[in-house]
Amino acid sequence: MIAAEAVRLLHAAGVPSSVLHLLPGEGSVGAALTEHPDIAGVVFTGSTEVARSINRVLAAKDGPIVPLIAETGGINAMMGAARELAIGDPSDPASQIGPVIDAQAKQRLDAHIARMKKEARLRFAGSAPNGNYVAPHIFELSDATQLSEEVFGPVLHVVRYAADRLDHVLQSIERSGYGLTLGIHSRIDDTIAAVIDRLSVGNVYVNRSMIGAVVGVQPFGGQGLSGTGPKAGGPHYLTRFATEQTVTVNTAAAGGNAALISDSE
Repeated sequence: MIAAEAVRLLHAAGVPSSVLHLLPGEGSVGAALTEHPDIAGVVFTGSTEVARSINRVLAAKDGPIVPLIAETGGINAMMGAARELAIGDPSDPASQIGPVIDAQAKQRLDAHIARMKKEARLRFAGSAPNGNYVAPHIFELSDATQLSEEVFGPVLHVVRYAADRLDHVLQSIERSGYGLTLGIHSRIDDTIAAVIDRLSVGNVYVNRSMIGAVVGVQPFGGQGLSGTGPKAGGPHYLTRFATEQTVTVNTAAAGGNAALISDSE
C-alpha cells in the first residue's frame, strides 16, 4: 500500500504512467519480469538466496549483459527494550512491530525459534496476536558461528565474550561472509577504530541505532553476501543505471582546420 501511494504521488507530480509502473505480486511476478528479454537492469532488495536466483536467470539470458544491483541479507544485532515493544497493525501509530511479509516467512521464523530453543539459551520470549505476527525473542548463543544466515524478524541473538576475546568474535563475524551493517558501542576510540578496520561492512554505526540511514547523507548498502553495490543514495548509484556513449568526429574530414581548434601552429 505504501508503494502504491508513492507511485500515485509520482504520477500526480508529472512522472508519466508509461515510464513508472507498479506490479505487486509474489515471487512469480518478479521471476517473469526478470526473464523478460526487454529488461535492461534489475534492482533488488531481499534475501541473498533470491538474489543468487536472479543472478543466475540474468546470466542465462541471451543478448546484452543485464546489470544487477542487489541489497541482500545481513547478520546484525543490537540490544533493544524487547519487553516494551508493541506488536500490531502497522497502520496504528502505536504499533512498533507489524506482521512479517507472508505465512511462509512466519513459518521460517517459527522453525528457527523452535531450533534455537533447543540449541541456544532462551533469554526472552514475547507474545504476538494471531496472523503473520512473530513475537520478539532473545537467544544467547555460545558462539557467533551458530548463526549462519539472516533471520529476518524480531529475533535477537546475543553472544557474550570476555574483553580479551574480542578478536575471536570479530573473526566469527568476518567468517559469516555478510557485510551489511555493523553496530559498535564503546567510549574507547582505539577500540572503535580497530573494529572498523578489522571488518569489511557497508555501513558502520557507532554509539547509535543501526536503523534509519538517511539517503544522501548516509548512503546504504553492503558487500560480500550482503550486496553488490553501489550504495543506494550514494554518489555512484545513479551512474549504475546509465550507459556511456563517446562520439569522436574527424573535423578535418569536413574541411575544418584541426590546428586552429587545438590552438597550435
